[in-house]
Amino acid sequence: MAPTLYDEKPEPGDLIEIFRGNYQHWALYVGEGFVVHLAPAKVPDAGPNHMMSVLCDKAKVKKEEIWDVVGHDQWSVNNLLDKKYQVRPIHQILKDAQAYVDRELPFSVFNGNCEHFATELRYGKAESRQVRQAVETVGMAAMVGFGVLAVAGVAAAIFGGGSKKKNKEEY
Repeated sequence: MAPTLYDEKPEPGDLIEIFRGNYQHWALYVGEGFVVHLAPAKVPDAGPNHMMSVLCDKAKVKKEEIWDVVGHDQWSVNNLLDKKYQVRPIHQILKDAQAYVDRELPFSVFNGNCEHFATELRYGKAESRQVRQAVETVGMAAMVGFGVLAVAGVAAAIFGGGSKKKNKEEY
């Protein structure tokens, strides 16, 4: 069940993580029920929460009511890098967030997504945990895949080493 207005009490400058199923959308709470977030351009026949939106190369910074952005999805306050980086002064975070509103920015899943945008505002460092995790997962899968191929190659060399060519005398 998605949190209600009374479950979470974000403070201005908090990062809001919105669970969209296969990925998380990130926004920055700016107070009075509003968030600022980087929203990829809409793809025809796909809703704003659709995975196809990540294929866009441009995104717009929007200031919207938190409930319009969250919809029916679960969300939480997640200031994930507070132990790693110093939080910038709240007044500066809010000033910078407001300055971005209605601007179009380049969008890239790998180095310019909504999580990069939100963490850049809060910490002055653009990071995306979900991109890092995806790269690690793909890297691990590739290592496992190469390992399976290597084992198969060794097995073929050991067990399949005999020649398939038959001598005429065997017929």
